[in-house]
Amino acid sequence: MRGMNMSSSQPGTEPGFTWPIRVYYEDTDAGGIVYSANYMKFFERARTEWLRASGIDQRQLADETGTMFIVCSTALSYRAPARLDDLVTVISRVERLGRASVDFTQEAWRDDTLLATGEIRVGCVERAAFRPAAIPPPVLAALRRGPATTTTGVSTTVD
Repeated sequence: MRGMNMSSSQPGTEPGFTWPIRVYYEDTDAGGIVYSANYMKFFERARTEWLRASGIDQRQLADETGTMFIVCSTALSYRAPARLDDLVTVISRVERLGRASVDFTQEAWRDDTLLATGEIRVGCVERAAFRPAAIPPPVLAALRRGPATTTTGVSTTVD
Protein backbone atom coordinates (compact mmCIF):
# COMPACT_ATOMS: atom_id res chain seq x y z
CA MET A 1 0.00 0.00 0.00
CA ARG A 2 1.34 3.36 -0.93
CA GLY A 3 2.67 5.46 1.88
CA MET A 4 2.77 2.72 4.47
CA ASN A 5 5.80 2.64 6.70
CA MET A 6 7.04 -0.93 6.63
CA SER A 7 10.15 -0.38 8.70
CA SER A 8 10.71 -3.39 10.89
CA SER A 9 11.41 -3.22 14.56
CA GLN A 10 12.07 -5.73 17.25
CA PRO A 11 9.21 -6.31 19.70
CA GLY A 12 9.13 -3.62 22.35
CA THR A 13 11.33 -1.08 20.52
CA GLU A 14 8.45 0.79 18.81
CA PRO A 15 4.86 1.31 19.87
CA GLY A 16 2.52 -1.36 18.69
CA PHE A 17 0.03 -3.83 20.08
CA THR A 18 1.64 -7.23 20.61
CA TRP A 19 -0.09 -10.59 20.72
CA PRO A 20 1.74 -13.88 21.39
CA ILE A 21 0.85 -16.99 19.45
CA ARG A 22 2.25 -20.48 20.06
CA VAL A 23 2.89 -22.58 16.94
CA TYR A 24 1.07 -25.89 17.12
CA TYR A 25 1.44 -28.98 14.97
CA GLU A 26 -1.72 -28.03 13.03
CA ASP A 27 -0.02 -24.76 11.98
CA THR A 28 2.87 -26.51 10.23
CA ASP A 29 3.33 -28.10 6.82
CA ALA A 30 4.98 -31.40 5.96
CA GLY A 31 8.40 -29.76 6.35
CA GLY A 32 7.66 -28.81 9.95
CA ILE A 33 7.47 -25.06 9.34
CA VAL A 34 4.47 -22.75 9.62
CA TYR A 35 2.40 -23.00 6.46
CA SER A 36 2.38 -19.60 4.74
CA ALA A 37 -1.41 -19.11 4.89
CA ASN A 38 -1.33 -19.48 8.66
CA TYR A 39 0.42 -16.12 8.99
CA MET A 40 -2.84 -14.63 7.72
CA LYS A 41 -4.61 -16.38 10.62
CA PHE A 42 -1.98 -15.14 13.07
CA PHE A 43 -2.39 -11.58 11.80
CA GLU A 44 -6.21 -11.83 11.88
CA ARG A 45 -6.14 -13.01 15.48
CA ALA A 46 -3.84 -10.15 16.51
CA ARG A 47 -6.02 -7.54 14.74
CA THR A 48 -9.12 -8.92 16.44
CA GLU A 49 -7.40 -8.65 19.82
CA TRP A 50 -6.24 -5.12 18.92
CA LEU A 51 -9.90 -4.18 18.32
CA ARG A 52 -10.97 -5.87 21.57
CA ALA A 53 -8.24 -4.02 23.52
CA SER A 54 -9.51 -0.80 21.90
CA GLY A 55 -12.99 -1.46 23.30
CA ILE A 56 -14.53 -2.60 20.02
CA ASP A 57 -16.73 -5.69 20.21
CA GLN A 58 -17.26 -6.83 16.63
CA ARG A 59 -20.46 -8.74 17.35
CA GLN A 60 -21.92 -5.73 19.16
CA LEU A 61 -20.80 -3.47 16.30
CA ALA A 62 -22.71 -5.58 13.78
CA ASP A 63 -25.80 -5.95 15.96
CA GLU A 64 -26.07 -2.31 17.00
CA THR A 65 -24.90 -0.45 13.88
CA GLY A 66 -25.43 -2.95 11.06
CA THR A 67 -21.78 -2.54 10.07
CA MET A 68 -18.83 -4.89 10.21
CA PHE A 69 -15.17 -5.02 9.27
CA ILE A 70 -13.89 -7.15 6.40
CA VAL A 71 -10.43 -7.62 4.93
CA CYS A 72 -10.18 -5.75 1.62
CA SER A 73 -6.57 -6.39 0.67
CA THR A 74 -3.41 -8.04 1.95
CA ALA A 75 0.25 -8.11 1.07
CA LEU A 76 2.56 -10.46 2.96
CA SER A 77 6.31 -10.97 2.85
CA TYR A 78 7.95 -14.01 4.38
CA ARG A 79 11.42 -13.56 5.87
CA ALA A 80 12.22 -16.62 7.99
CA PRO A 81 10.39 -19.81 8.99
CA ALA A 82 8.60 -20.39 12.29
CA ARG A 83 8.54 -23.95 13.56
CA LEU A 84 6.56 -26.18 15.90
CA ASP A 85 6.42 -24.85 19.50
CA ASP A 86 7.88 -21.45 18.60
CA LEU A 87 6.35 -18.50 20.42
CA VAL A 88 5.56 -15.93 17.74
CA THR A 89 4.87 -12.33 18.71
CA VAL A 90 2.65 -10.40 16.33
CA ILE A 91 2.97 -6.61 16.41
CA SER A 92 0.05 -4.63 14.99
CA ARG A 93 0.01 -0.92 14.17
CA VAL A 94 -2.53 1.30 12.45
CA GLU A 95 -0.80 3.10 9.60
CA ARG A 96 -3.81 4.96 8.21
CA LEU A 97 -7.33 5.52 9.43
CA GLY A 98 -9.82 6.55 6.77
CA ARG A 99 -13.53 7.28 6.74
CA ALA A 100 -14.41 3.67 5.89
CA SER A 101 -11.12 1.73 6.16
CA VAL A 102 -8.12 1.04 8.35
CA ASP A 103 -4.64 0.13 7.09
CA PHE A 104 -2.65 -2.10 9.44
CA THR A 105 1.02 -2.97 9.36
CA GLN A 106 1.77 -6.26 11.08
CA GLU A 107 4.96 -8.14 11.88
CA ALA A 108 5.54 -11.66 13.17
CA TRP A 109 8.66 -12.13 15.32
CA ARG A 110 10.37 -15.04 17.06
CA ASP A 111 12.64 -13.44 19.64
CA ASP A 112 14.79 -11.06 17.56
CA THR A 113 14.05 -12.71 14.19
CA LEU A 114 11.52 -11.12 11.85
CA LEU A 115 9.45 -13.93 10.33
CA ALA A 116 6.84 -12.16 8.23
CA THR A 117 5.39 -8.71 7.54
CA GLY A 118 1.97 -7.78 6.32
CA GLU A 119 0.01 -4.82 5.04
CA ILE A 120 -3.70 -5.36 5.60
CA ARG A 121 -6.55 -3.01 4.67
CA VAL A 122 -9.76 -3.57 6.60
CA GLY A 123 -12.97 -1.95 5.37
CA CYS A 124 -16.21 -1.12 7.11
CA VAL A 125 -19.27 -2.42 5.26
CA GLU A 126 -23.01 -2.62 5.74
CA ARG A 127 -23.64 -6.11 7.07
CA ALA A 128 -26.75 -6.71 4.92
CA ALA A 129 -25.44 -5.51 1.56
CA PHE A 130 -21.64 -5.65 1.95
CA ARG A 131 -21.41 -2.09 0.60
CA PRO A 132 -18.80 0.30 2.00
CA ALA A 133 -19.99 2.25 5.02
CA ALA A 134 -18.54 5.01 7.15
CA ILE A 135 -17.00 3.76 10.36
CA PRO A 136 -19.48 4.72 13.12
CA PRO A 137 -18.24 7.78 15.10
CA PRO A 138 -17.81 5.98 18.47
CA VAL A 139 -15.85 3.21 16.74
CA LEU A 140 -13.74 5.76 14.87
CA ALA A 141 -12.93 7.45 18.20
CA ALA A 142 -11.93 4.08 19.71
CA LEU A 143 -9.73 3.34 16.70
CA ARG A 144 -8.02 6.71 17.10
CA ARG A 145 -7.38 6.02 20.80
CA GLY A 146 -6.18 2.50 20.13
CA PRO A 147 -5.66 -0.22 22.70
CA ALA A 148 -5.59 0.63 26.38
CA THR A 149 -2.34 -1.33 26.56
CA THR A 150 0.24 -2.14 23.88
CA THR A 151 1.18 -5.55 25.19
CA THR A 152 -0.79 -8.50 26.40
CA GLY A 153 0.47 -11.47 28.36
CA VAL A 154 -2.21 -13.87 27.18
CA SER A 155 -1.09 -16.65 24.90
CA THR A 156 -3.39 -18.00 22.23
CA THR A 157 -3.50 -20.18 19.15
CA VAL A 158 -5.14 -20.06 15.75
CA ASP A 159 -8.30 -22.03 15.07
